[in-house]
Amino acid sequence: MSDSSPALHLINVKKEIASSYPDFEERVTQGWADILVELKKATQTISAGGPEFIPQVQFSELNSLPADKIEEIRRKGCLVIKDVVDDAQAIHWRKSLEAFVSANPDADGFPEGNKQFFDLYWTKSQKLDGVDLSSPLTYADRFRIRHPWARPEQKKGGTLERWEDPTFRSCFADILSGQWRKHDPFLLAGRVGAQTSLCHRPEQSSIFRSFQGWLAMSETAPTEGTLKVFPDVLLSNAYLILRPFFRSLVAPDSPDIWNPKSWAFDISSADFPGIYPRHGGWYGPQPTPELHPNLLLEETMTSVPKVCPGDTVFWHGDLIHSVEKDHTGNCDSAVMYIPAVPTTPINQAYVERQKENFLKAVAPPDFPVQTKHENSMVGFGKADDILNPLGRKAMGLPVSVA
Repeated sequence: MSDSSPALHLINVKKEIASSYPDFEERVTQGWADILVELKKATQTISAGGPEFIPQVQFSELNSLPADKIEEIRRKGCLVIKDVVDDAQAIHWRKSLEAFVSANPDADGFPEGNKQFFDLYWTKSQKLDGVDLSSPLTYADRFRIRHPWARPEQKKGGTLERWEDPTFRSCFADILSGQWRKHDPFLLAGRVGAQTSLCHRPEQSSIFRSFQGWLAMSETAPTEGTLKVFPDVLLSNAYLILRPFFRSLVAPDSPDIWNPKSWAFDISSADFPGIYPRHGGWYGPQPTPELHPNLLLEETMTSVPKVCPGDTVFWHGDLIHSVEKDHTGNCDSAVMYIPAVPTTPINQAYVERQKENFLKAVAPPDFPVQTKHENSMVGFGKADDILNPLGRKAMGLPVSVA
């Protein structure tokens, strides 16, 4: 940071944005009032909808979805795709991962003493999975075999960079100009060249993912440790992007929190609610009921409907998401994280670096250094294990031509 202190830097980010848009205070104040009205209605609808509010489609019908279903998916920012992989194949991958973990008990993972989230990237199951959703590049990620455990609400794909990086900020130009209804979370301009990890934080994706996602390797239903989302990416983006410019004048649980007059425009503070300093950079956004009261997170964070082995769940990188605190099922909740990664210059450059780490069997560039590298483990995946030409191309590996 060029500024003398983190606080001054944050204030200057706000002031730079305010000076970049004509009539900024007037326009965003009007926009903020409109967002509060729409959120009050949307949160009631989401709360009443339950898991079935999340769109569900069959893999076989992806090429023939009606326009209204596509629009629903775009607005909610998430979907379940059924029957992407045969059940038996997904279960086989889970059993292979369980066998790998059993053979390598000192593999990195957490929580310590009861590992469920594994810092493993190059097992054969992870590299041999056959999911191809027209995503030409592979982004190595982890897997979990989860017992009762929780993670807080969060967003991925950039923290302060959403406001700080001019290219990334351009994705939210309609919101910052007071025209939040025109915001398109799926517009590629700005996202493909955005800097999402200016401070090079570990576990912060530095690539462009059109969707985050996972593949189910077990049956998982609501209350069984599944994913929860706030299923309205347009409204949540509008609220979160403008939230740093407004200070609440009433308590978070006050009925007046919905009144625009209970909020004051303020660019004099360093407050970016939900953004926290960490490891020399920034962590978040991590929305909370106290900092983001109008989202009604305790009521609107919606569990995805029941999935079976071979089903996938995808959600927009901007979407607020978390993992259920409760796991009341009889079996572990097992998933492999598989995002959708299109070909872009930044993504191609990352995959080239990732390939070198794969060949060495060490953690991918976006992830923390492992205390024990996979090249010392029993049964780790190698380049020769990837036989599918599309899979090899997606990993940046040479493809033999007959």
